[in-house]
This record gives sequence, C-alpha cells and structure tokens, in this order.
Amino acid sequence: MNTAIAPAAPVARDRIGSNLSVAIQFTLAGLVWGSSFLFMKVALTGLAPAQVAWSRLVLGALALGVFVLARREALPRSIRLYGHMTVLAVSFCVIPFLLFSWAQQYVTSGLASIYNATTPIMTAVMAGLLFRVEKLTLTQISGILAGILGVVVIIAPWQGLDLAQSIVAQFAILGATACYGFSLAYMRRFVSNTGMSALMFSFLNIGIAAAIMVLATPVLVLSPVRLDVWVVGSIVLLGCLGTGVAYIWNQNAVRAWGPTRASTVTYITPLVGVALGVLILGERLSWNEPVGALVVFLGILLAQNRLRLRRRART
Repeated sequence: MNTAIAPAAPVARDRIGSNLSVAIQFTLAGLVWGSSFLFMKVALTGLAPAQVAWSRLVLGALALGVFVLARREALPRSIRLYGHMTVLAVSFCVIPFLLFSWAQQYVTSGLASIYNATTPIMTAVMAGLLFRVEKLTLTQISGILAGILGVVVIIAPWQGLDLAQSIVAQFAILGATACYGFSLAYMRRFVSNTGMSALMFSFLNIGIAAAIMVLATPVLVLSPVRLDVWVVGSIVLLGCLGTGVAYIWNQNAVRAWGPTRASTVTYITPLVGVALGVLILGERLSWNEPVGALVVFLGILLAQNRLRLRRRART
C-alpha cells in the first residue's frame, strides 16, 4: 500500500504548483492589461495614435524575440500557418490597436477598459454565427442581448449623442473588441492544434503585426513627437509588458484552463482600468457606466454558459 501511494504526493505537489503558476500569470496579465489603458492615455500626450500602436507592437515583438532566442525555439515551417498568423496579426493586433489608440483621445481610460470587457460577448457572436465552431444556446443568445443592453446603458443616448467625438470613439472601441472576438474564434477554427508553444504563438502574432506596422511607417508614423519620462515609460511598459510578456501569460492560461475560463481575465481589466483612471488621471465616472458594465458582465456570464438554471435530477 505504501509503495503505491508514495509516488502520488510529488505528482500532486507538481499539479498544485502548476495551477498556482498559471493563476499568478492569469492575475498578472489582468493587472497589466488593465493598466494598458492608463499607459495609452499617457502616451497619447506625446505621440499620435498610430505612433502609440506602432511603438507597442515593435517593442512587444522585440521583447518576445528575446525570449524566443533565449529558449532557442525554432520557427514553424508551414507556409499555411504563416497565412493564418498574418490574418490574426491584422485582426488581433494592427486594427484593434489603432482603433483603441485613436478612440482614447476622446474617451476616458476607464470607459475604454469597460468596453474592452465586451470581448467574450463578441467572441460568442463570432464563434456561433460567423465561424459556427459552436452552436449558440438560448442562454447564450440572452447573454448577447444583455451585453447589447449594457452597451446602450453605457452610451446613455438619453443624455444626447456627441456624434463628433465620443460616440464615434465608443463605436470604434466596440469595433476593436469585435476584432478580438473574430480573432479568438478564428484561432479556435484554424490554429488550435498547431503544436506551437505559447511563446512562439505570441511572438509570431505580435512579430508579424510589428512587421506590418514597420512597412506602413512612411504612411502612419512620420509625424512630430513630444517625449518626456512619462510618455517614454508608458510606451515601454505598454509595449514590453502589455503587448509582450502578458501575451505569453495569457496563452499559458488558455492552454492550461481552456479559452472560456481564461477569457475571464476581462473581469479584472475594467476594475484595474477604472481604478487607475480615477486615482491617477482624476477621471470621473457617470452612474450609467458602472451600471452598464454590470449588465455587460451579466451578459458575459450568460454568453459563456456560466449562469444556468439547474434542472432537478430525475429519479
């Protein structure tokens, strides 16, 4: 008996240690991504929106490249895989980063972080209706409708619509989260079984996006900049951490916990984003923004089948 039970102890300790490591990485990714909205807001005081997106992608690619070299991981050889990763580079990085950077000129960092939480709802829509990798249940459809209601509460049309700036910027952010939803569903459909490590997947995703931005440099980023220690510090943290290391942490969580559980990182980011916006930037929240956020969170729980009425077991 003793010889059979003894080997289980180190296995159990290893499993607990692995789960703890993933939980720490998950939490760190949420904290870093929640802080990213503050970093973008500060960086925009000295850089144009396209320059912010360009800088974070290039710095993120360089940071991830250092890890790839240190671990001596070989690049995949499949040309088809590079085609899929290029699609993801555009839809998961280039377009949403440009949209977020532009929109944060007109909305608070806290509001941007709240809208970012609509990503799981967008993912449910894309996975169910566009790619058909899962069948939407009545509960999930209810969650999508609840998420739409939450967005309407946040926009607060009864207060009047500023079509020149704020409303357009809010829809731009929703366009960015729609890109995230498309990308996550696309990953599940086309690149879920590539055999790449989390590090290599992140490096290719960010690296190809950075290469695209570098090619677009003459069109997008050749404009004057105004740098100070805050702008430089914000863009370095946004690039190296938010667009670099945090992507590895998130991919590790996805692989260990699955995409549904790992996507709950979106519960952390708005809390961090709103808190930092209020405490550091002095931003103000209207009553409808946190109320709308709660409705969106309810929609997320329903869209992910986390709120279901338990049926009484039949005897």
